[in-house]
Amino acid sequence: MDVDLGIGFDDPWVTAAIVVGLLICSAFFASSETGLTAASKPLLHHLERAGNRRARIAERLRENKGRLLGGLMIGNNLVNILASSLTTSVLVHTFGDAGVAYATAGITVLVVVFGEVLPKTYAINYPERVALFAAPLVRWVLTVLGPLVTVVDFLARLMLRLVGSGRKRAQVSAAQELRSSFDLKVKEGALVKHERDMMGSILALGDVTIADVMVHRKAMVTLDADRPARALVAQVLAMPHTRLPLWRGTPDNIVGVLHAKDLLRALAAVEFDPERVDLAKVMVEPWFVPDTTRLADQLTAFRQRRTHFALVVDEYGTLMGLITLEDIIEEIVGDIDDEHDKPVLGVKDEGNGSYLVDGTVTIRDLNRQFDWELPDEEATTVAGLVIHEARMIPHPGQTFVFHRMRFEVLRRQRNQITQLRLTPPPRRGDEDDDTDPGI
Repeated sequence: MDVDLGIGFDDPWVTAAIVVGLLICSAFFASSETGLTAASKPLLHHLERAGNRRARIAERLRENKGRLLGGLMIGNNLVNILASSLTTSVLVHTFGDAGVAYATAGITVLVVVFGEVLPKTYAINYPERVALFAAPLVRWVLTVLGPLVTVVDFLARLMLRLVGSGRKRAQVSAAQELRSSFDLKVKEGALVKHERDMMGSILALGDVTIADVMVHRKAMVTLDADRPARALVAQVLAMPHTRLPLWRGTPDNIVGVLHAKDLLRALAAVEFDPERVDLAKVMVEPWFVPDTTRLADQLTAFRQRRTHFALVVDEYGTLMGLITLEDIIEEIVGDIDDEHDKPVLGVKDEGNGSYLVDGTVTIRDLNRQFDWELPDEEATTVAGLVIHEARMIPHPGQTFVFHRMRFEVLRRQRNQITQLRLTPPPRRGDEDDDTDPGI
């Protein structure tokens, strides 16, 4: 059977060499598509700022992903179809009609293995390396295929509009995207949980209010400004805190804040005679902030005022608690204990999957420590969550199941829940351990 291959490809070896070249082009298009779409945008941006020309080209290509993917797919299909046609011509010339089947099977295996799987596997493992290598060549390809890419892109968008799929996808906030990235990095081992929690807390500073992290008024340490100076000095020296609110008449009537260092300077100036110290001159005017202030705003305010302490009030001006710079920092890095801090037993692992939890422990701390997902929109503490969900103040012994977790009230003092037992649902691996292994 004498078939003219055309275009001067009568030599099978020449045709085979051309097919190999086309498969290399197919591998280039496939790896470029994967590399340029999977490459880390922050890393490319960093390289671009450092003056890397290839990173700058890659960034420009990624700005219009529709055009980028369209051009690469057109190029890839062109070389694959041409390789298939040449292979079919050679095998039909050699084996007759059976050559069509041989060509179909052979070119399919070659394209899938060498033109798709291998290059894309390499590109997914080294996306930045592939993106930097391929960017200049891909830019040249898009320039050559520009008119065809424009037409194909227009037709694709038109078809999407006709079938009603032209709506924009739901936007994901930058904070949500970063949190998801941190979670993936933890699973991959690139980040540890504590680092993930710190970064997530920084992102949440704009969402969390002072009321969520402040020291409640019941836990505040305050001093009566009308007490004798000697007694006040003795109290200040016995306290672990350096800033102490002073009240007059009632504990809600804060008239000033006394700093321990200012008091020591005043004592040194009068030869450490407490009776000669004028506390009105030593204490500073209190600074009141609303409880709805966001932590990010309060942190900025602390920096601007160059102070670390503020009193928190509600919309009616009622004293709610206090907030310090350390409270905000602890929200990011976790609890910071110094030599004067007294350890507080808030959570105790019972060893059987349950935890004894004080009612004042915050939901955010529990979620951070145990990777739970208890909601903290309506309540700040775990006791507040139980009261909110139960729509009542439970008595000791009552048990509730909220958010796939069991809450058992153990202690209650007047109208305040002071201790609970929390039992989270078993983990997937633990559920299988309870099955009978048999004989």
